[in-house]
Amino acid sequence: MKNSQPIWTKGFILITVVNLLIFCGFQMLLPTLPIYMKSLGGTNAAIGWIAGLSTIASLIVRPFSGTALDKLGRKGVLLSGILIIMLATLAYMCFPIVGVILAVRLLHGVGWGMASTASNTVATDVIPKARFGEGMGFFSLSTSLAMALAPGIGLFILARSHIQGLVLVSIGFAAIGLIISFFIPYKKVKGKEVSGKVSPYERTAVKPSIVMFFICVTYGSITGFITLFAMECGIENIGIFFMVFASAMVISRPIFGKLVDKLGFNIAVYPGLIALAVSMVILQGSSSLLSFLIVAFLYGVGFGALQSSLQTLSVIKAPKERLGAANATFFTGFDGGIGFGSILAGIVSASMGYSRMYLVFTIFLIVSAVLYFFLIGKNTKNIKTA
Repeated sequence: MKNSQPIWTKGFILITVVNLLIFCGFQMLLPTLPIYMKSLGGTNAAIGWIAGLSTIASLIVRPFSGTALDKLGRKGVLLSGILIIMLATLAYMCFPIVGVILAVRLLHGVGWGMASTASNTVATDVIPKARFGEGMGFFSLSTSLAMALAPGIGLFILARSHIQGLVLVSIGFAAIGLIISFFIPYKKVKGKEVSGKVSPYERTAVKPSIVMFFICVTYGSITGFITLFAMECGIENIGIFFMVFASAMVISRPIFGKLVDKLGFNIAVYPGLIALAVSMVILQGSSSLLSFLIVAFLYGVGFGALQSSLQTLSVIKAPKERLGAANATFFTGFDGGIGFGSILAGIVSASMGYSRMYLVFTIFLIVSAVLYFFLIGKNTKNIKTA
């Protein structure tokens, strides 16, 4: 009977659409801001800080967002985060100076940390526990779809209407998400659920967060520099890379979500890590669009399996009144890895080039595999969600 509980409720549909919209607005800036920064005279190191600064801000704000979600409720945190995102995005157009843009990324990171933690927590509220892996797989499709469509849309707009058009469309996505957010049936947070002094981190999510950190170091290197690497190789239509990458995640997330529910987390994590490692090795030797697309597919399959599985592992054992903190803890590792990876990739690529940099970064996947085995894999007895 438990498995007959519906996933596609009003609350789930609305928060999935909101997540899609705010991710579209954010994702369309990832491959375009490095190009914009380059046109303003930014160095590789400065470009690396584009993702680094926003994730540093997200790292700082996420634990407090998790506490606010559990103590004060979901709605206020979500709406405030989206409003800050809109303000920061507008500033990119108003202040075309490298130093100012880097400073604005901090503000953008604050809004992003609040909004994305809130949206994931709302989704966690409405997904039936017995179908959690499957539900998170479907919810994560909104992220995958944004990753598929938004980067290409962003590159298309930047090439034709420069930063002005890019900013207006990005703000438009966030604005629609803001409006829909008012109609979501939020979980009521009772004052007695969380009282007194509590940790902003949830211990059940710490180990998955650590593993996700090292995985996302490689993701940060890709989102920060894959566009510039492709341009160096003479590939202009790299927007299709993101479409293939995200389409692979769309395929893999529901499949691995169901497998996790039935067979446990190891069935998704180990194959996912292998797919990522193979893709990074291929990427270091890539020089054609076809090889880039093979990388996009393999990385998408692996990343889709890993993100949804490790996020599910982070929240499935957390107390109901600590779901906000659990999501915040998981995304602290997620953001931290992307930020550190982007900054490090900027430094490493400046000294040895993009190709060798990607090969070196496979080390982080080996580290994540070892950590997963000792921290989680061998101790969970392949625990299942159902």
